[in-house]
Amino acid sequence: MTPAAYKPPAPRVVIVGGGLAGLAAAARLVGRGLHITLLESRPRLGGRASSFVDPVTGELVDNCQHISMGCCTNLADFCRRVGIGQGLKRAPEIVFLDRERRVARFRAGPWPAPFHLAGSFLRLPFLSIKDKLAIARGMVALARDSLDLPGETFAQWLVRHGQTEPAIELFWGTILVSALNERLDRMDVAHARKVILDGFVRNREGYTPEIPLLPLGELYGARLERWLAEHGVDVRLTTGLDQVEWDDENGLTGVRLRKGEHLPADFVILAVPFDRVRELLPESSGECVRQLGRDLAASPITGVHLWFDRPICPFEFVATPGRLIQWVFNHTAIQGRGLAGRPSSTGEYLQIVISASYDLLDLNRDQIRARVLDDLAQIWPETRHAQLVRSWVVTEHGATFAVRPGVDALRPAQRTSLDGLFLAGDWTSTGWPATMEGAVRSGYMAAEGVLQDLDRPTRLVRPDLPTSRLSRWLLAEG
Repeated sequence: MTPAAYKPPAPRVVIVGGGLAGLAAAARLVGRGLHITLLESRPRLGGRASSFVDPVTGELVDNCQHISMGCCTNLADFCRRVGIGQGLKRAPEIVFLDRERRVARFRAGPWPAPFHLAGSFLRLPFLSIKDKLAIARGMVALARDSLDLPGETFAQWLVRHGQTEPAIELFWGTILVSALNERLDRMDVAHARKVILDGFVRNREGYTPEIPLLPLGELYGARLERWLAEHGVDVRLTTGLDQVEWDDENGLTGVRLRKGEHLPADFVILAVPFDRVRELLPESSGECVRQLGRDLAASPITGVHLWFDRPICPFEFVATPGRLIQWVFNHTAIQGRGLAGRPSSTGEYLQIVISASYDLLDLNRDQIRARVLDDLAQIWPETRHAQLVRSWVVTEHGATFAVRPGVDALRPAQRTSLDGLFLAGDWTSTGWPATMEGAVRSGYMAAEGVLQDLDRPTRLVRPDLPTSRLSRWLLAEG
């Protein structure tokens, strides 16, 4: 009788953090013959892309609006992979409403990239011919000029390249402050270039917004939890990590939970914010590892949720250049949610987004709400006649890492100097700024490192959208 062949135990991977980076790592490791445990200290998945329960109505309310763009190839792959792609709606255009209440629609015309948005750009009513010529020169310089000055901010770069004040405030600021969650006078030039070229120049599809049709808590929370469980991932909510366990003799041995339990692990992926990594690493891990993320800073985002007794905003979402309010998202129109999370033909739920909201940090919620309502009344005067039924003001002080000049030199790789220990998070080195795409890429890259160490190499990270031939020629990319 032939003895049964010995089957070694499946390698054990512990992923710490249930935000998009940790979720992406888990999703890319399923089906690879691994035992995967995902730890999340909060009672829900999704990280910053999440919702809270309104105690008045019981409905899910997003902390802050999250949107994607067509250039976010890995986020799109992740959503398809876990079966939530149908929960996102691709919009064909970006609507701008200027200070004179004139509407402009930014959408691709019949021309190939990089001229696909030229018609919409030339029709923008809030920019003069002088402004538009300056922007066109700036676009060419941004595409071709790779010689940034050390420490130069993007605001300084714009001045050095002859941009007008309206062009800086109404065009560059409108696009980039929202995309990078940083002020122009604190912004890294390379990250600004990344957004402009990938989103608006290289490919016809790059600029297209993708809007969630469901609350983030459902999209990236409950649905992901079910999918992971169905694919054999051990998801443990309300389970905080005390420390990664490591010693000089055995190397990585696992993790110790706050409750004292030891979980053995062959690999650990820390998918946590940059300001939490150091506290999770033992003294024996070495000085260079325990300095990870030390010099990074954070940028704030403020979301203001307003429920009115009547319609105010005639758009699903709209950008408002030159104002305190940067974006208005009409959740009644997008998700069909009225005053209590139910379809309504009368009430309207709006979410206001203010990125890089440093100027609001010293204000209380009532003061922020008053400023937003005043700005909203200037956009739509009928706001003054509407009854504000309910409101929430949510400021995330550490919403993203700050894309200050030279920030990429501070961002670590996913693979650390400790065998078996990987990092994930939009703050790690991904080639992308602090976005959902960057978070997913980091999770994919960490998963790729685990598989390489197991001698199961595979390319998990999706490439960027292809650059059109004409764009390559104009951008001198060969």
